[in-house]
Parts: sequence; structure tokens; C-alpha cells
Amino acid sequence: MLNRTAQAIWEGNLKNGRGTVEFGGGAFKGNYSFTSRFENGKGTNPEELIAAAHSGCFAMALSNMLAEAGYTPQQVAVTAKVSLEMVDGGFKITASHLDCTAKVPGISQEKFLSIADEAKKGCPVSVLLSNIQITLDAHLEN
Repeated sequence: MLNRTAQAIWEGNLKNGRGTVEFGGGAFKGNYSFTSRFENGKGTNPEELIAAAHSGCFAMALSNMLAEAGYTPQQVAVTAKVSLEMVDGGFKITASHLDCTAKVPGISQEKFLSIADEAKKGCPVSVLLSNIQITLDAHLEN
């Protein structure tokens, strides 16, 4: 079993406090705050980190599934947009939208879309997020 860790430290109250998150053995360390999460303040936030995890996981899963189907992807670029909304008086993560553009020689659009849809359903982060809406726009570049 693989275990991955991250650390968060928060100081102060919700509105005026601040925090840091760190992971990757120090490869990433970022600040976060009320304004970076619920407004447009400087810093990161938990939803942005989930989006990074989802886009990275999907890109790897799609690349692997393409290779297993006999195609060699030159590049898979993915952006994830995670939605945080007020629901029933509290904030909830409600959706993750994946936008993917890939360069895959020799594959048809239909086959590419089929494999991309399977990767969307099967990547481990998608499985983790299966209680929210996950959508995908996949584009094949020539």
C-alpha cells in the first residue's frame, strides 16, 4: 500500500487567520486564507489542490489507457475546475470539470473520446470524487 502525506497548519480564526499547506517532501509549500478560498485573494485553497490532483491523475490514467490500446500519446494536457458552492447553508464541493487536449498520432476521434470517457470514470481521483458531478471536454489535436 502506498501512503501519501500533506500537512496543513492554520493560525487564527476563519476570517482573519492564515495557513500553509506543504507536500511532496517540500516540493510544494503554499499559503492559504479565507480570501484565497472564498474570494479572489492571493494564495491557494483546498479546492485548487483537489483540481491539481484530479487533472494530474486523469492525465496519467488517460495516457496509460491510450498506451494499453496501442497508441503513444505525445502529450496530454488537462485542466480541472473544481466548483465550491453554497448548498443548504454551507459550502460544498459540487463538481469537477476536466478539460483535456491531447496529441495522439493514429487514433480516431471516436476511439479517443471513448478511452477518455473510461479514464474519466476510472482514474483513482475520479473514483474518490464519485459523489459529485464529473464532466469532461476532450479534444484531439492533429
